[in-house]
Amino acid sequence: MLRIISLNLNGIRSAWSKNVLPWTVAQAPDIVCVQELKAQLPDLTPEMLAPDGMRAYYHAAEKKGYSGVGIWSRMPPDRVTEGFGHGEFDAEGRYIRADFGKLSVISLYLPSGSSSPERQEAKFRFLDAFLPHLAALRDEGREIVLCGDWNIAHKEIDLRNWKSNQKNSGFLPEERAWLSGVFDDQGWVDVYRRLHPETTGESYTWWSNRGQAWAKNVGWRIDYQIATPELAAGARRAEIYKAERFSDHAPLIIDYEWTL
Repeated sequence: MLRIISLNLNGIRSAWSKNVLPWTVAQAPDIVCVQELKAQLPDLTPEMLAPDGMRAYYHAAEKKGYSGVGIWSRMPPDRVTEGFGHGEFDAEGRYIRADFGKLSVISLYLPSGSSSPERQEAKFRFLDAFLPHLAALRDEGREIVLCGDWNIAHKEIDLRNWKSNQKNSGFLPEERAWLSGVFDDQGWVDVYRRLHPETTGESYTWWSNRGQAWAKNVGWRIDYQIATPELAAGARRAEIYKAERFSDHAPLIIDYEWTL
């Protein structure tokens, strides 16, 4: 069995202070995909560079205190690739890939468009650039899983207040249609939804820091593990862990029938 955890840290140093590492170790994962490091490599402690003896690979943003992704693994990967070949977004540290035999694991952090119209335009540029990359990944014929913060709630069951958010970034019709195309046209599989097709409130992975969203469970499901069909078919268990809080996101844990 292969256990993969995905978690947006909202700052690796902040999550560390909230004991994310002891929790992670207790889950005995094979691979951990993290997003939003908000740190450069010189900022990381020795423990962050080798968490519990795991190998850690990071792609930090050029801008300090911003974005950044990483992969931790028990097994050494055959190859690690930073970025997907797009200068604007590779500079923001949004993509890192590790290959293990016939399996590829990608930690991904899509842009958010909620802060300004300019950032929403950047998000649309990312979607336009990333869709052909996803198609090229499918053409590789490998088993692949993309783990991370996609910053899009796909359907109405994926957020509490869907009616009032239809004109807001993260639930715009164009964003949702784009994600539908990833699933319906290219054949990628939303692994959590494959195992839990109907769940609503317990499926949320992010809560705003405003208005007691966490206390009232006014959440969004924007963190996914999206996989090739054969790998997704081997998923046996998916959990969103909410007993402790390490950031404004909750960890997504999925167990696959796969051996590294």
